[in-house]
Amino acid sequence: MDFTEIDREDFRNLLMEIGGAAIPFGRFGIKEYPPAGVPIMDLPMEYLAWFKERGFPKGRLGELMEQVWEIKAVGMDQVFDPLRQARGGRFPLRPVRKRVFRAGD
Repeated sequence: MDFTEIDREDFRNLLMEIGGAAIPFGRFGIKEYPPAGVPIMDLPMEYLAWFKERGFPKGRLGELMEQVWEIKAVGMDQVFDPLRQARGGRFPLRPVRKRVFRAGD
């Protein structure tokens, strides 16, 4: 979909659909982030880039993930901010645990 040819109402509907979609599988899926997985709008760019290189999933979820990639790739991630605010903020991804080294133990 070319965003230059999309009207305002269609774009609003696309954003609402993206806002309601979560990744059900993989590193950010239901198993790691219950009950629904991470919302696709909050997926890290590196994760989306992996799919961009290898192919997005088939079906509507893949189409929506590709749209999120396109929006983030042009630097428009802030377009998701109203959706995030309505949900209580950006979805909290688990921070990477810092490794602690103890000398003498």
